[in-house]
Parts: sequence; C-alpha cells; structure tokens
Amino acid sequence: MSPEEIARAAARIAPHVRRTPVVEVEASAFGTAGPIVLKLECVQHTGSFKPRGAFNRILCAQVPPAGVIAASGGNHGLAVAFAARKLGYRAEIFVPTIAPAIKVERLRALGAIVHVIGAVYAEAFAECEHRQRETGALMVHAYDQTEVLAGQGTTAREFEEQVPDLDTVLVAVGGGGFIGGIAAWYAGRVKVIGVEPERSRALHAALEAGAPVDVEVTGVAADSLGARRVGTFMFPIAQAFVERVVLVSDADIRAAQGALWRELRVVAEPGGAAALAALASGRYRPADGERLGVLVCGSNCDPAGIASVA
Repeated sequence: MSPEEIARAAARIAPHVRRTPVVEVEASAFGTAGPIVLKLECVQHTGSFKPRGAFNRILCAQVPPAGVIAASGGNHGLAVAFAARKLGYRAEIFVPTIAPAIKVERLRALGAIVHVIGAVYAEAFAECEHRQRETGALMVHAYDQTEVLAGQGTTAREFEEQVPDLDTVLVAVGGGGFIGGIAAWYAGRVKVIGVEPERSRALHAALEAGAPVDVEVTGVAADSLGARRVGTFMFPIAQAFVERVVLVSDADIRAAQGALWRELRVVAEPGGAAALAALASGRYRPADGERLGVLVCGSNCDPAGIASVA
C-alpha cells in the first residue's frame, strides 16, 4: 500500500464523501498535557470513516447483478449500504447480534437486506462468505482488502492537508483497516499510535506474536472494534509504521465519550472515543511540546446513553 494508491483513492471517492472538520481543543478540556487536534470522522456520511473504504472498493470493481455483500459490526455495513444505494446497487449485510439496534434500523432504512446472525463479527462474516459463494455478489470486506485500506488512508491524507505539522496521530483499532491506511499514508513521517480496548486487542496481540492471531472479543466497543484478528494486508504496514499500541479500559472509553459530549457536544460511540481515551486517561503520555492529532471515528450510538456518563 503506497501513498500514491491513497492519493488515487482520494480522487476517486471525492464526489461521494465529506471532507470532515478538525478542531483544536485546549488542554484543559480533556486534562491533557497540551492542546490536541481532533479530526471528526464521526460526521462523515453514515456516522463513521467507513464510506471512504466502501466507495473505493466498489468504484474499483465490476459489480455483478447480485450487487454487493458485507459483514459488519454495524458501521461498515452502513457505509456499504449507503454507497450501494448512491451507486445504484443491491446490498446484503450480515451483522452479529451484538450490533446495536440503532445500526440495524439504519441499515434497513438504507434499503439493505439485513441478516442478524452470530454472536460476534467473525461468525457473521462466516455466514456472509457462505452467502457470497451462493450469489456471486461483490464482497466488500470491513478491513482486509487493499482498496478498503487505500480508501481509509484518505483520512490521513486529508488530515495532513488540514494540519501539516502533527508529530503524532492516535487511531482506534478494530480489524486494522483504518490504522493500516493511515500508517501507509504517513509512512513514518508522523508517529502513529494504535489504541485498542483491553478486551479486544487484536493488533496488540499480533505485534507481540509476530503475526495475526485470534483474540477474545468483549467489552463496550466490541460492535465497532471487535475483530477477532487483524487483517493480513494491514499487518506488515503496522509492523513497519505503527509506533506501538496502547490499551484502554471500558471505563476509560466511557469517560472519553462523556468528555466529548460535555466539552464539545460531540456524540461518539465507544469505538469512536477510544483514541481520545488513551490521552484523557494518561495511558498515552506525550512528550513536552508533542503536537497531537486524534481521530474521532464513529458516532452511531444512542445519545441518551452518553449524557448519563457526561
């Protein structure tokens, strides 16, 4: 995966995705050592960064009459359904039973055929693969396809245009498509720090083992960051260009959700707040003067639940 591929993806998907805003936040807002810059991918179409990869995958392919098919904890499915509707294709989406009702309802509202099956993403994906073999639909993987990685990498390309002087970017990790694309764009020019829940730590475990391995998936962010193992395409990128992975607790994530709402009136789902949680909890401690960027990557949750922890 090269920066040139990401630049081509950016041109390809430009008519279909939003250029999301950035906001510089004073240190006192989140109790950090200095100001930080947030990039609000939570206001992208469908409430997460995922349309970037979905559009790039579909636009790069010859879509068969059966349309497109995907498995997802929710956000990727929403992105695929949105892209399919905009481009005029049929969409069939498999989600596990842990997918929040708000995501399932939105999938159906976007016109997708929705199957709620399996306890976790890996089980939903197995059913999706079986169905894809039956129908011949175009598989749009949540994180383990080069076109998806390139699409997600356009976030970093855009962030660098908006804020060219960052030292470090913190990124939440599930299956690794997002951080893989971001790390491929920066390619060591900016330090990339992964952030995972302690109870869904696929990249942390893979880097320890030297290869992708299966992990247990539980916790408050399991619907969006609950991949059982990281993707094969992103892993060598992570080995080369991800500085390290920080683990955060469910309590850290909930606190970051509440802080985003309290200080900025930004709604973030648990996975969307995870990167900020590493800073707000002190799990990641920056050096003096380190210029930090944080990806707030998803907003698909019930706002009432956030208000209760703010």
